[in-house]
This record gives sequence, C-alpha cells and structure tokens, in this order.
Amino acid sequence: MVRHIFISAIFFSMPFISWANNEYDFEHEDSAYSLNEVQVTAQSYKEVIPAQTLQGQQFEALRSHSVADALRYFSGVQIKDYGGVGGIKTVDIRSMGTNHMGVFYDGIQLGNAQNGQIDLGKFSLDNIEEISLYNGQKSDIFQPARDFGSAGTLYLRTKRPTFADTKHYNVKAIFRTGSFGLANPSILYEQKLSENINLSLNAEYIYANGKYKFRYKKVFSDGTIAWDTTAVRQNGDIESLRLEGGLFGRLNSGQWNLKFYYYDSEKGIPGAIVNNVWKNSQRQWDRNFFTQGSFQKKLTDKYEILVNAKYARDFMRYLNPDTTLMYLDNKFWQDEIYVSVANKYSICKNWDTNLSIDYQWNTLDATLTNFAYPTRNTLLVALATSFQWNGIKTMASVLGTFVSDKSIVSSGTGSNTDIFNQRNEVTPALFMSYQPYIEFPLNFRAFYKRIFRMPTFNDLYYTDIGNANLNPEFVDQYNIGVQYSKRFDGFISRVLLKSDAYYNNVTDKIIAVPKGTGQYRWMMMNIGKVKIRGIDVNAQSDFRLFKDAKLSLNLNYTYQKAQDYSDPTDNDPESGTYKGQIAYIPWHSGSAVARANWKDFNLNYSFIYVGERYHNSSNIRANYEQPWYTHDLSGSYRFIFNNMQLTATLEVNNLLNQYYDVIQNYPMPGRNYKFILKFEI
Repeated sequence: MVRHIFISAIFFSMPFISWANNEYDFEHEDSAYSLNEVQVTAQSYKEVIPAQTLQGQQFEALRSHSVADALRYFSGVQIKDYGGVGGIKTVDIRSMGTNHMGVFYDGIQLGNAQNGQIDLGKFSLDNIEEISLYNGQKSDIFQPARDFGSAGTLYLRTKRPTFADTKHYNVKAIFRTGSFGLANPSILYEQKLSENINLSLNAEYIYANGKYKFRYKKVFSDGTIAWDTTAVRQNGDIESLRLEGGLFGRLNSGQWNLKFYYYDSEKGIPGAIVNNVWKNSQRQWDRNFFTQGSFQKKLTDKYEILVNAKYARDFMRYLNPDTTLMYLDNKFWQDEIYVSVANKYSICKNWDTNLSIDYQWNTLDATLTNFAYPTRNTLLVALATSFQWNGIKTMASVLGTFVSDKSIVSSGTGSNTDIFNQRNEVTPALFMSYQPYIEFPLNFRAFYKRIFRMPTFNDLYYTDIGNANLNPEFVDQYNIGVQYSKRFDGFISRVLLKSDAYYNNVTDKIIAVPKGTGQYRWMMMNIGKVKIRGIDVNAQSDFRLFKDAKLSLNLNYTYQKAQDYSDPTDNDPESGTYKGQIAYIPWHSGSAVARANWKDFNLNYSFIYVGERYHNSSNIRANYEQPWYTHDLSGSYRFIFNNMQLTATLEVNNLLNQYYDVIQNYPMPGRNYKFILKFEI
C-alpha cells in the first residue's frame, strides 16, 4: 500500500512542481480560468447521418471514468460489463455483436486480431475531447478504407493542445479516491514548442482492491427462494499504468500528428458466482503498445491527401492456478502493421470523390500446444463519392476486402504444413438525407449497408476449438430516421429531437456448438442467423433558468426485438431457441441525464434503465434476467486557489443501492462513492 500512496503522491505533486518552476501570467488569469470549456471545431463536411456525440463538459455530467461508462448513455448501445473497477467492458451496437463495432483512436482503428474485442475499460476520459458513435459509417468520404469496414464505428478523439494568449503550457492533474480502495491520479501536460508544433503528455495510474458487497439470490422456477445472502466480491483488484504522448503540427492547408500509447496492467478475474464458489483465483496481465502517425494536406484546390500509419504490439497472459478445474498459464503476443492512403478529389463545389487503399498485417503467437501461429494480410480498397444539391445529401461507397491467411497445421508426426486461406469480398453502402425546407430544420435520412466481419484468429485457429473453414459473418443494415434541431433566444435555448427505425439481418453468424456427442468440447460454426428490429429515440434540450443558471436535459430510449433464427427445428416451447430474443438484449432500455449550472456550481444527475432480458436465446423462466436501473448523482465546485483553478467533485453512484447483474452471476457494485480533485494551470 505504501507503494500505491507513493505513486499517487508523485502524480499529485506534479502540478505544483510545474507551477513553482514557471512564471504564471497573471494578466491573463480570466483567459486561463475559461479553459475548462473545450473548444470544438466544426467539421468541414456535411453529415448525412449525424453521430451521437459527447464532448467537453458533457463528460462532467456523467458518472463516467472510462469510455465504456460514457457509452451507456447512447441509444442502441449495449455494454457487456463483467463488474468491478478492472472488469472487462465491451460495446455492442444494435445487437449485431461486439466484433461488428470498429473503434478508432484519433482516426486509426484499434485492432485485436485474436478475438476482435476492444476492452474500452482501458481508455480513460481524462485525455478524450470527443466521443462520436456512428451507425453504418462516418458521413465523411475522406477517410481510410478501414473506416468503411464496420457495421458501426466509434471515434475517440484525444485533446489537441490549445493555449490562451501568451501561455506556452497547460497542466491538468486529477486525483480520484473512494470506494473499492481506489487511488487514481492522472496528469496531462501540454507544451507549445513553436507556433506550429505542440506537445502533449498524459499519464494515469489506477490501483483498487475491487472489493464490494453484493447480494446473491437464487429463485426456483416455482417462485420459492433457494437462498438469499450478502457477500463480498473477491479477486477484483487492478493495478494499471497508462502513458500517452503526442506531437501535433500545423502546415499550410494541412496538419500532422504523431502519437504513442502504452498500457500495463495486472488484475484479478473475479469470475462467475456459481456452484457456491465465492472466490476465483484467475489473473490476467496486459501490456499494450502502439505508435501511430497521420499526415493530411490539401495539395491543390481540388486534391487532398491523407496518410496514416501504425505499429502495435500486444501481450496478454492468462493464469488459472486452480487445478480442480484445469491449470492454465497461457501467453499471447500480437503484432500489427497498418498503412493507409486516402485521396480526395473535388469534381465540383458539391461533388467529391475519394479513393482509399489500406494494407494491414497481423500475426499471433502463443504458448498453446499445437498452435497454428497465424499470419493475416489484408488489403482494403474503398471508392466513395458524396453529392449535395439543395436539401439533398447523398454518399455512396464500395469496399473491396482481400484477406489472405497463413497458418501452420501439425501432422502429429513432428512435421508441419503451411495452410493458406483467401477471402475476397465487395460490399456496398448508400446514405441519403433530405431537408424539405431550408428555413425549417426538419431532416429525413435513410441508409443501406452490407458489411461483414472476418473470423478472428481465435475463431479459426484456437487449439481444438477453432474452425479454419469458417466464412465471414455478414450483416445487411436498413435504417430510416428523422431529426429536428433548432436554437432559440428565450427560456428554451435549444431543442433536438431525433428518431431512427432499423432492421439488421445477420447471416452466417459464428457461434460455438458442441463437438461430437460430448458437451465439454466445442467448435466454432457458421450456423447462426439473427434478425434485429429496433427504434432509437433521443431528445435534448437546454434551458436558461435565470442569470448565470442553466439546465440541460438528455433522454434516450431504445426498443429492440433481436430474434435468433438459427435453427427452425429448435422450436420446443419449453426449451427452444428459434425466434427467441438473443442473450442479454433487453426489449426496452434508456437513460436520462440532467445537468444544472449556476456560476461555479454544477449538479449532475443520471439514470440508466435496462429492461427484462434472457441470458440465453431459449426464453424460458430459468433464463430470465430481471430489469435493472441505477441513479447516479454528483456535485462539483470550481474555485481559484493560489492562482490555480481547482474543481472538487463528489459522486454517489448507484444511489439507491440496487443489486444487479449486467452479465449473469457477475454482480455489480452497490452504492459507492468517489471524490475527485482537479487542478488546472
């Protein structure tokens, strides 16, 4: 524990060290004080399908530390949260599956060729300026080919340094403490190196023992209670370090940036509470590193180029020391190289075209017996065009994906054979929007997109489970929507209303099925089929209550009917899965966020509701999961102390102390507290 306090003290003292060794510009104190407002630059393109976006002080209104926490407040999104501070958190959009979501960090996709899942709990909001979620794809044709290759895309944009007047540096330090034994310091340092080059450095350390009380209740199918007890969650500890750095440059008619990212963690895996087992001993170690760069420049009035490049290396170790199950000590190494060139040409004022070519190389090494040691080469070519005429906006694209895999198969006699698999696919997309009256801000939109996701290395090559003959998993997406947005000068200052209805058809879904007659050996197969129908509704409004007082409201609602059509013969009403709602997808879900400001005081309230659902496509009573909801409340006060801007925040999460599971037998924390102190110079 002394080590954790020492590390926190180092982070905590950094803003004072910087302040003591730099002359503060008192003449511009008011400018420095206003830096808490994030500057948002308007996009240079006209969006056909608007994104759901969080930015600036909107983060302050949410009980959010990681990116996954913030995404709970988007409509059409399901978060799989396995509980605790360090629990794995993945995102699923419109029930299509985690692997259909592309996650982009400063414009370049985060990859995981091993299992296709990005743990969003690894990314803090401390250095994030904006989160944008797109259904289908981003409405900008000037992007890498990879951006066209997912059913939904999530963009995380880190903060670019900005400086007030004659300032040449900014420092922001945050210290969090509270429930679960949390010690969480972070620091962001920004330096103006020249008129056109800025530096940003960000570091964060997290320690938590992860212990919290939970209620464990078992009810038989006849309604009688088998047991009802309270226990303490064990083996949910985490210790992690995140380091990021970036250089940001401006050019004549262009810009560039370089970034590095490093994440190192050790955490316990608390596991499921089953068979009266209250404590698990599994551990996981992660070391993730990537460096990436981007160069964008307008070369002529009509031609613009964008070049991206990235190298990433990931290490993961999983340890299960419990010999009563199966002793495992597996290690995995992933490498990725990615390069991309996008070329935009403006045919005329309202008509643009783009040709993007991407190349990606992935490899996976492991300590598993008879492992296949796969290597994947991927070439993506995207041709896209956008056209705008009066109130009509259109965007069309065609993506060609050419994948070549090489793996090693053991013959069992000591010799190995190289196996090559190739897959070539061409997929289209069409997006349209229409505003009938220029003076009336009502907008209609629609899109169709066909896309697929390649099987992951685990799907294809995991020892004794993978199936090298798997086909890609395809999705056909259909969407229609309407939006009304207007600003006012009176008591109501802004109103945004929007709604979308959609239908997604997932075919060749990759699922695990029993191998042979035993139920303990499994194989991945293309036999899944899911049909998803849904409605997303969002309402936002801002109010001017009185002088220096404002109120903002944000409401989201989602209805989804996501049915399993995999096996028409499995239609037994007592146990069948045919046409059943797929696992963990609620019919009804929603959220509400309210934020009130008065001078330097902020009061934030958020509410999340997830309706009834089942943990299996067999929608029987034994698989039923009750609805859950949480209320979260926070208050903050901003003030000046010794010419530094300080913000003190107190959070109370799960205010009513509801016990619930997002995933069956993975209990979530009850009422918990967090105190946050933020320094800005």
